[in-house]
Amino acid sequence: MDALRTPKPRLLRAGDVVEVRSEEEILATLGPDATVDGLPFMPEMLRQCGSRLTVDSRADTTCFYGALRDMDAAVHLTGIRCDGSAHGGCQAGCLIYWKEEWLRPVEPTPGHPQVSQPLLLAPPLHRDGCTRDDVFRAVHPPESSGGEELWSCQATQVRAATRPIRTWDLRHYVRDVRRGNLRPGTVLRRIPPSLLFAYQGLSRRRLPRWLRVAKGADIPFIHGTSTQTPSVDLGLQPGDRVRVRSRKEIRATNDRNARNRGLAFDVEMTPYCGKSMRVQRLVRQIIDEWTGRMLHLPGRCIVLEGGVCQALYHGLCQRKTESYWREVWLERETPAAARAPVSRTAAQT
Repeated sequence: MDALRTPKPRLLRAGDVVEVRSEEEILATLGPDATVDGLPFMPEMLRQCGSRLTVDSRADTTCFYGALRDMDAAVHLTGIRCDGSAHGGCQAGCLIYWKEEWLRPVEPTPGHPQVSQPLLLAPPLHRDGCTRDDVFRAVHPPESSGGEELWSCQATQVRAATRPIRTWDLRHYVRDVRRGNLRPGTVLRRIPPSLLFAYQGLSRRRLPRWLRVAKGADIPFIHGTSTQTPSVDLGLQPGDRVRVRSRKEIRATNDRNARNRGLAFDVEMTPYCGKSMRVQRLVRQIIDEWTGRMLHLPGRCIVLEGGVCQALYHGLCQRKTESYWREVWLERETPAAARAPVSRTAAQT
């Protein structure tokens, strides 16, 4: 009898192979505003229709401006980031969210790995539907008519598509472990520093000075004391090899708010200190997630290959936002230095 039972629909997990549904199928799942549960399907995603890709992680635990948020039935696909082509050339390179109903999971047929068969997943809901033109039209929210050009994308709509997770609510860790996003050992190692980081932020806002640890500064320490932060022009271009300076060296270039000429050095960038990395691209403009305005970044901002936020101090969110680097935080790597091993002391400074 057990063999005759219909298997229950299951959630997608990291490593699953999926096929992005056809454009027609996906448009039928959208509301007139080109969204599902507040999350927009963007024009940049259309080219992936029909593609077979691998699930990188579930997006149940995500974030907005550093605050954890809870999202329903969505995943990230390996390597699929927004190129900003329909959003004014935004260069933020955000990892795209995919609602499970936009995907059709597949797996190799036993004995024939080149042949795939569909897996049972909750069927997509058919809403009012929209057209391809509606998807492009939704790039500009209605309030753009005031004269200033504003933009709407998944990043600006994270608040509408999610629910807040309270700072001290640890249940999302349990959920992420049960759903295969995280390993138990990783969670146990990261909960204490995450709670300490959250306490420091809370203490700056709520507690008197005498109750603060290290005056409420972020831990690990990333703030500096400079009043006029220095600038370095290395002339870096995509493909160049660099070594990230030590945390001590970087702090010497930052002000008391851990910024260098307005750009913040985040605690999530500290794991890369001392490491050899490659320049991926330069970033000149990004859409501000809070306002929808296009921001033109002053000075040279560098993105390093693989240099993404690991959320080690922010609840192990899976959004993997790319970090922006000032050239003063980097140094060119000579061929000899590239071959030399990175000392453990330098990497942990």
